Amino acid sequence: MDKTNHTLRGVLTSLLMFCSFYIIAADIYSISGRVTDNETGEPLIGASITYGQSMGTVTDTDGKYTLQASSGDGKIACSYIGYESIVRNIQLSSDTIIDFSMLTSTNELSDVVVLAKSVTDRVRSTQPGMERIDISEMAKTPVIFGERDIIKSLQLLPGVSAEGDGTGGFQVRGGTPSQNLVLLDDAPIINSGHLFGFFSTFNDEALASATLYKGQIPAKFSGATSSVFDVSTKSGNQDKYGGMFSIGLLSAKFDIAGPIIKDKLSFSASARRSYMDMFLKFTDQFKDNSLYFYDINAKINYIVNSKNRLYVSFFVGRDNLGMSDMMNMQWGNIATTVKWYHIYNDVLSSNLSLYHSNFVNDMGMQVTSEDDNMTGHLKQTGIKYVFSWNPDESHRADFGFYTALMDLKSAEWIIGPTRQRELRRSWESGIWINDDWAINEHFHIMGGLRLGMISALGGSPYYQINSDGAITDTYNPKKGHLFKTYFSLEPRLSFNYQITDLQSVKVAYCRSSQNIHAIRSTGSSMPFDRYAMTSNIIKPQTADQISAGYVALFGNSKWEVSGEAFYKSINHIYDYKDGKSFNSEIEIERLLLGGKGRAYGLELTLRKNAGRFTGWVGYTLSWSQNKIAGINNDKWYTAGNDRRHDISVVGIYEINKNWNISGAWVFNTGQALTAPSAKYEVDGIHMFHYAERNGYRAPSYHRLDLSATYTHIGKKLTYEWSFGIYNAYSRYNPFLIVFKSDENAPSGFKTMKYSLFGLVPSVLYTLKF
Repeated sequence: MDKTNHTLRGVLTSLLMFCSFYIIAADIYSISGRVTDNETGEPLIGASITYGQSMGTVTDTDGKYTLQASSGDGKIACSYIGYESIVRNIQLSSDTIIDFSMLTSTNELSDVVVLAKSVTDRVRSTQPGMERIDISEMAKTPVIFGERDIIKSLQLLPGVSAEGDGTGGFQVRGGTPSQNLVLLDDAPIINSGHLFGFFSTFNDEALASATLYKGQIPAKFSGATSSVFDVSTKSGNQDKYGGMFSIGLLSAKFDIAGPIIKDKLSFSASARRSYMDMFLKFTDQFKDNSLYFYDINAKINYIVNSKNRLYVSFFVGRDNLGMSDMMNMQWGNIATTVKWYHIYNDVLSSNLSLYHSNFVNDMGMQVTSEDDNMTGHLKQTGIKYVFSWNPDESHRADFGFYTALMDLKSAEWIIGPTRQRELRRSWESGIWINDDWAINEHFHIMGGLRLGMISALGGSPYYQINSDGAITDTYNPKKGHLFKTYFSLEPRLSFNYQITDLQSVKVAYCRSSQNIHAIRSTGSSMPFDRYAMTSNIIKPQTADQISAGYVALFGNSKWEVSGEAFYKSINHIYDYKDGKSFNSEIEIERLLLGGKGRAYGLELTLRKNAGRFTGWVGYTLSWSQNKIAGINNDKWYTAGNDRRHDISVVGIYEINKNWNISGAWVFNTGQALTAPSAKYEVDGIHMFHYAERNGYRAPSYHRLDLSATYTHIGKKLTYEWSFGIYNAYSRYNPFLIVFKSDENAPSGFKTMKYSLFGLVPSVLYTLKF
């Protein structure tokens, strides 16, 4: 027995000595690199990298990857859905950089279904309600004036709805557009629409990726109680030049990108302008009017070395609407971002962003002999530092901090010799941690915690206001003084149980907050809506949302079915008092009352993800209600953004390699509105009585859009002809509803409905090189 133990001890000792020698003798080296699209040079997010039999990782948001391996010969493989896989033999004897430039897959195999990354994300992602937008696919959906528009396409998704014709805002799960945070390269964009929303702020040719978070919002984001729409622009191909030019009935655009210093410094630039104003010059009645917009996107991408990369991006968008000498309106955004990406080692990297954005609006009109002007702005300047820790493919975490200064001019009125304005400044900060962990092949969990702070800064007056809206006291804190500070603790937690590789169940809870409130003066978002910022009277808006969903692929993964239910409770909802509007007082806090809101509903989707014919059918049933003391007799009332039923049917068919056609039919319940219930007379003046806030509905909204695109791919040049019909059966949907006195009507008033347009044809020519 002793001899046996002695022999066993000797064997174990020898094995330990051998293993120790092997560990000491075998050198460990780092393999890193970047995965990009061969045609565009854009990073591929989530590409799979494997080395040997057991080591692997995926690329981050910049297409970067790192892993460690012992010295020797081996094979490294890169794969990405929809692209041809690449396998390389390497001899690892030092830290090595290996980049992959991926070609789109051209294999047509009957038993293999190539699915977009967004499809697999919906099954595997731990986050309910996350939609990774396939920009090339969404661009095929028909839109107004033939202009490809990611915002309009976004409105076709379940749980997302448009406000109506001529609006650029989108509503998510019973929220208003102002409860969405829209980011362009980390810089916030306000009122993301041109010409009152006829066109999107985003030129689709400038975009690289976009993700909508409508369920659990990752902890690194703040400033939204409804959704976050995170958009990134193209950084430019490091190897070769490329570009495009497009001209349509009402606008033209171009895009060009390429290397400044090959494999070191690249650029991308896009510009777009409408030319409706040029047509007006040929008319006697409107030749002195102006009606146009333009936007410019530019980005520089500098590869400092294998561990450092620098981006600088710029965006400007402007609208101008003028009616001779009577009225002139201008509005738009300017945004600049500087981003530094750094790799510390094979598991830790960081993104440091410095940004500045400025939304401005300026409206002037001439009334009798006096010039009246109203202006406003919202400036945001901030720093965001995100650290990403990826110890292995099954475990990812990020943490960091954020701080920003916000400068709001709610309004400045110049009426003849009188000048009034309201200014607000705030300092907002936050720290967070978020962890996404695949515990095993079936169970994934993601948890996050964010601590936020908002301080109203001195430099402008603050008030105490009584129940009648009268100012009872005024405070004048010094500039930069922390007048009022609020803290918020925001937990986020979600679970994903993958029943099989093709189906999963998800449950999530999320608390989020925001400190900028847009107060709508009409039923839709407008560039001249007034904004309120958290102060001693206006409280931070907070929302608690719970959601649960199911998603499954079937039919050889070509088909997908999903359903998700949600309930959201919101504190500190603000609305105008009865009888008040945006220009009743310069002090906006005198016009508002605060309360609470709730939204709940169910989203159902059936998709076809592969084959010549693709598309989806989405149905959303939801309720959105507010309860504010002093409004509607202190009872719950239907919110103006409530859409009880919302249906989208989208179909895209590839006839052959040259032609594809698409169609989209949408239906939603009409907008809730406040209508008079009676008319009475006071001192000879007719007055309306309103018994209930938003107690009536506009007629239901529905329309059919059709489009066809012809594409010719040449050796050096590719051109496209796109033909479209917006509102194919010429349904005159309500844009504006007003109530006027009518002595012949039994009620004493009549309802007037105004529509923007019926059937609108379009044609667009695009040349790519």
